[in-house]
Amino acid sequence: MVFKKWRHTRPFFGAILTVLSGLMILWVPLNLYLSTFLPGSVAVIGLLFGGLITLMGLMSFFLPSASKALGIIVIFLSILSVIGALGGFLFGTVFGIIGGALLTAWRMVPAEETAGTPSSDVPAQSAKTG
Repeated sequence: MVFKKWRHTRPFFGAILTVLSGLMILWVPLNLYLSTFLPGSVAVIGLLFGGLITLMGLMSFFLPSASKALGIIVIFLSILSVIGALGGFLFGTVFGIIGGALLTAWRMVPAEETAGTPSSDVPAQSAKTG
């Protein structure tokens, strides 16, 4: 019950998809570690973008009020990750775009609505009885 209440106060599914996307994007340059750190290699960009996307996903769990800005940054980095990490074989890019869109679209729910009684129904009931 506590987890369900905590989950509804955060952009949970957007954050999960974002972290999954970041890990997929990180997977490609980590498997090419011998050539990643050679001079002139663009795989370092994959490490940077994958790490940043994973960090943005984790930050959205702890800073839900910043989810709109984090979502926009995640979409931007997911598209750019195609350059350095093949976008996690493009699955990371797609998951990043969807996760970023979910983070951007998420809105904070007021405390009254999370309790189960919407605030818009209360005045309507008092107007009918009065």
